[in-house]
Formats: sequence, structure tokens, C-alpha cells
Amino acid sequence: MGKDDRMVANNLEPHYLTHPGEVIKDELEFRGISQRRLAKLIGVPASQLNEVLNTKRPLSAELALLIGQALNIEAAPLLALQMKYNLLSAKRDKSFLERLKEIPRIAAIF
Repeated sequence: MGKDDRMVANNLEPHYLTHPGEVIKDELEFRGISQRRLAKLIGVPASQLNEVLNTKRPLSAELALLIGQALNIEAAPLLALQMKYNLLSAKRDKSFLERLKEIPRIAAIF
């Protein structure tokens, strides 16, 4: 009986995907800072910030840096979370997976 690579701790995928906007939203609520106040402070439209916090838009590097500066948190972990969210979302998209399977593998021969 062989081992199932999906059961190795480093290969486990979360059942629930966490968007960085959810983490930022929780942080704002904990600190008692409104979305509008943060948006004004960092110079972005409140609607743009709201879309990120409500997982309707991905977190950009620029926005992560702005939020990080305002809240004194590192941007890199937020961006890593966004990348993980993007990859897991793609892996769970059945139509994308079918498209991926149709692409032939190309091996470079030297």
C-alpha cells in the first residue's frame, strides 16, 4: 500500500480558502478603524478597498504596501496569502483544470 501524497502535512490544502482581504478586514475591526478612514488615509477609493476586503478583488502589491504602512504590518505575508488563494482557486476550477489537461507537455532536448 503506497502513501497518498495528499495526506502528507506539507501537501495539505485548506478546505476553506482565505483571501487576504478577510484578514485585513478582521484587523480593521479589531483596531476599530473604518474602511472609509483607511481608504482616505492611504489615498484609494473606498469602493476599491471595500472590494478587496469583501474578496471581490485581488490584493495588489501596491495596495498591500499602502495598507502595511498604515497598519504597521508586513505586506509580504498578505501577498503570499493572495498568491496561495489564487493558486488554490485555479486548482479548484474544473473548467480550467480541463483546459490545463489539454496542454501537451514540452520537454527540451539538448
